[in-house]
Amino acid sequence: MKINDRINLLRQLKPALFKKDFLLTWEKSDDDLKAVLEIASILKQMRDENISPKMFDSGLAISIFRDNSTRTRFSYASAANLLGLAVQDLDEKKSQIAHGETVRETANMISFLSDFIGIRDDMFLGEGHKYMVEVGQALDDGYAQGVLPVRPGIVNLQCDQDHPTQAMADLLHLQHHYGSLEALKGKKIVMSWAYSPSYGKPLSVPQGIIALMTRMGMNVELAHPEGYDLIPEIVDIARNNAKASGGSFKISHSMKEAVRDADIVYPKSWAPFSVMQQRTELLKQGDSKGLDELEKQCLAQNANFKEWEYNEEKMKLTRQQDALYMHCLPADITDVSCDAGEVSETVFEKYRIPTYVEAGFKPYIIAAMMFSNRFENPAEVLEKLFIRNKKRVGV
Repeated sequence: MKINDRINLLRQLKPALFKKDFLLTWEKSDDDLKAVLEIASILKQMRDENISPKMFDSGLAISIFRDNSTRTRFSYASAANLLGLAVQDLDEKKSQIAHGETVRETANMISFLSDFIGIRDDMFLGEGHKYMVEVGQALDDGYAQGVLPVRPGIVNLQCDQDHPTQAMADLLHLQHHYGSLEALKGKKIVMSWAYSPSYGKPLSVPQGIIALMTRMGMNVELAHPEGYDLIPEIVDIARNNAKASGGSFKISHSMKEAVRDADIVYPKSWAPFSVMQQRTELLKQGDSKGLDELEKQCLAQNANFKEWEYNEEKMKLTRQQDALYMHCLPADITDVSCDAGEVSETVFEKYRIPTYVEAGFKPYIIAAMMFSNRFENPAEVLEKLFIRNKKRVGV
């Protein structure tokens, strides 16, 4: 599809993303989500055709990562650079936060010439989303009081509830793979827990997937061993979304049965909801001994479910041999050093490039979230950028 055609499709949507933070996908309308997907596709195509979508001459995109990251960290930096912003990482250990500086003060002090703040805060169940809302309220106050000339937008780079940039990148990957969002209706996607020789992985990826894909009319099956539950309220969101979209939502406790006749499989490890509650309290208390003991208990519990590995045998149960394997990466791969993991080395190698392609959509999703936050009529702005900059490359 040509860029002009995509811009015309975007023009037909009525998103309400202008000056709005992007925190949870289930807070956004269908048009909001479709607009982000369309803008991301336009930005990617402009980049592919060497047409600059740069819209800022200066300004900062602040990143706050309270957990480790490779793909999301570099995706955020790439998105900011694509639009003309410089990235500045806030290292809380080097800030005055340890000396008593409040969230309200920090949010304002880093925002004088900032346009966006990207935050990853997924370590503490019940705290990550709450922190992002608190930062937003501080920015609202600073802008209202005339301290900040512009109210920076916030992009959720993963919290305890949702990982919207990942889920939206996954959806864009599916849209491109199958040709359209309409083509996703009736497709079976299995969001499955998978064995991992580690513990403590957040719930936000599986929660983000079940909450978003159920909105697309897909048949979503959440598979996990008994006791490895997600946040109940978000499971309810997925169930209600499926009813509204004409899709379906099911919970099962067998990976082998769940992947039968699947079109898409997404085997991913996560810690049980109850364990994450315990872990959060121990982290707050700084109880390293308690955390070590909890880890031992959880690893022993995980060891009971080594059959929850996605391998060649389970591939044969899918509707077709080329059922799409997805993962947010990095995946725990079974090889000579590991007797079990999330996915066998053979399966991962077969789908390694598609998972890289999947990851490659994330910078454009983040850039689209930024773009839609800043412009009330993104289609008009994109058209002007396209017309002006295509002449520079002779398109």
